[in-house]
Amino acid sequence: MSMVPRSPFRKNLTNMILFICPVFHSDNTQFRFSTETEIAVLKTEKTHNNGSQNLLSGISKNVRCHLKEAVHNLYFTGCHAIQPDSSAYAHLLKGCVKSKALPEGKLVHTHIIYSACKCHDIFLGNKLMNMYAKCGNLIDARRVFDQISGRNIVSWTVMITAYARHGESEEALALFYQMQQTGVEPDQFTFASVLPACAGLAALEKGKEIHKEIMRRGYQCDVFVSSALVDMYVKCGSLEDARDVFDKMPERDIVSWNAIIAGYAQHGFVDSAWELFEKMPERNVVSWSTMLAGYGQNGRLDEAMELFHKMPERNAVSWTAMIGGCAQNGRFDEAVKFFQEMPERDIASWNAMIAGYAQNGFVEEAVELFKKMPERNVVSWTAMIAGYAQNGLIDNALDLFQKMPKRNVVSWTAMIAGYVHNVQFDKALEVFQQMQLTDVKPNADTFANVLAACANLAALVCGKQIHEYTFRSGFQSDVFVGNSLVDMYSKCGSIGDARKAFENILTRNVVSWTAMISGYAIHGHGKEALMLFEQMQHSDTTPNHVTFIGVLSACCHAGMVDVGLQYFDLMRLKYHITPIMEHYCCIVDLLGRGGLLDEAHDFISKMPIKPDTAIWLSLLFACRNHSNIELGERVAERLFELEPKNAAPYVLLSNTYAITGRWDDIERVRKKMKDKSVKKNPGCSWIEVNNQVHFFIVGDN
Repeated sequence: MSMVPRSPFRKNLTNMILFICPVFHSDNTQFRFSTETEIAVLKTEKTHNNGSQNLLSGISKNVRCHLKEAVHNLYFTGCHAIQPDSSAYAHLLKGCVKSKALPEGKLVHTHIIYSACKCHDIFLGNKLMNMYAKCGNLIDARRVFDQISGRNIVSWTVMITAYARHGESEEALALFYQMQQTGVEPDQFTFASVLPACAGLAALEKGKEIHKEIMRRGYQCDVFVSSALVDMYVKCGSLEDARDVFDKMPERDIVSWNAIIAGYAQHGFVDSAWELFEKMPERNVVSWSTMLAGYGQNGRLDEAMELFHKMPERNAVSWTAMIGGCAQNGRFDEAVKFFQEMPERDIASWNAMIAGYAQNGFVEEAVELFKKMPERNVVSWTAMIAGYAQNGLIDNALDLFQKMPKRNVVSWTAMIAGYVHNVQFDKALEVFQQMQLTDVKPNADTFANVLAACANLAALVCGKQIHEYTFRSGFQSDVFVGNSLVDMYSKCGSIGDARKAFENILTRNVVSWTAMISGYAIHGHGKEALMLFEQMQHSDTTPNHVTFIGVLSACCHAGMVDVGLQYFDLMRLKYHITPIMEHYCCIVDLLGRGGLLDEAHDFISKMPIKPDTAIWLSLLFACRNHSNIELGERVAERLFELEPKNAAPYVLLSNTYAITGRWDDIERVRKKMKDKSVKKNPGCSWIEVNNQVHFFIVGDN
């Protein structure tokens, strides 16, 4: 395209473009004038001298103009020597942003390059950067940024915002520090843009450093900055700091209220979230949806249902929160009903439904829904991968993972978690190693799953290396990573390191306390476990059924029969937790270890639920340890009926006979095993050498 000289009609064309662009709005992928304004175009081309006037005066109400036509008109003006100025280009680029019309935006960019307005002009450069970023093209946004000479604060802030919004948190932070090195001082908008990058990395220490700088520059009272600080602290797991910022805000907007409510709900403090929700001066659909999700994620679905029906307005997020809540809480028929009744489905609702089908074992239905989706994103693929893995179809999950058009950190994490779920911990570590060879950086969930693999392999050296990696990545204070570290160190036998990891968790949730209590219990530190439980009861965290499994186990290992029975009553009467099989098993084990075998047998006979194999095996262990052959034989017979092919009761009964020297009975048990083709599984051991876990079974060389 040849260069177009400046024209006396340039201002008129500018006015025409200003008239066209501000009124674009989205209607699916079509963009039209919201006022139904229509523009007539010239049917015949006039001479060069009066052509521009005809172009401008041809506006009437008989032809609809779309964004593509506006950009086409921009090129058409080249024949008439009409040159738009920067503001005209800016309005066209604004239309491209609203419509996510990247091809049209590139055409405008091309026209700018060949026009008198150079792309390195700061004003236009910032607009071009924003257009590329909002259209998802960070590479071209950065190219424009690099070409701008004399960048101002807007240039840096636009690019930092782009990186943060697209999950490139490390790039956003690097650019923030680079900006300061060039002498450009951040303003309130820059701070509000870089804090989400800290949140994305769970980089609490960096977030605190930026908070101090905000205080030095006096921006702590800015509502946008304060809201970003609240959100950052919440996502970094520091609810105490988030609440401190929130309480000190001289002015709060609905964003800051929603952020702190989401923080409490996501960390399991639903009642605290509800108290804040009730105090809100005004609420929007996000406020209501946040509470819905909080109730659903914490097992309080009836309250979520009640709240949903009270909502003054609902959007796709509200409906999707109910679909997810119903699916997670075993009420899948209701999830299907919500999905069917949705007035308008978005891709998130489809994804939630696929995940719901998979979570409830309906893999075929999930696959059918996946195939029917009008469009898919990386979340859709990931939901299906997770669905396969959750239902034991790990090979199908791997096949789909390899076919993905694009993978992100969630996809990699889903594959790692899938292997952990399917007890293929070595494969989980292999996938993590493959992930490190890509540009994808691990997040808190990735580290949590990798640490779980290390924990189950008792791979302490590998676990410590992952721990160091979390520090380098800025996740050392994340509550989920912290919980996984406590669990890993406990299962690897390093209870001192587990306690250090526990102390480093800034905002502990019920999982944090439970992991540490259970760690103490497993290693026989009953008194320490019970002391920690007493501290927990004085905190803001309410124990759950898993916590009491750890507490009762601690009582078992410490031989505290009476104390264990008191905690069992406390669980039922104070915390209104209905005992499940694991709680009953702990009590049987507690009584059995204390030599109260008849009491244990009587306890089993009075259970409101049918005892399973684990209950009877626990009693049989006690019979062996206390040489009670008569009761042991009765219990073993019950186990033979429940699981005829299970070798454990045969072995335990044989060991009971051996303690008292009844060799003929041992031979009888062995013959019975042979007649019923019952085989004992060989013992298995493993050792970690050079970050590789090697397995051995009896007979290996």
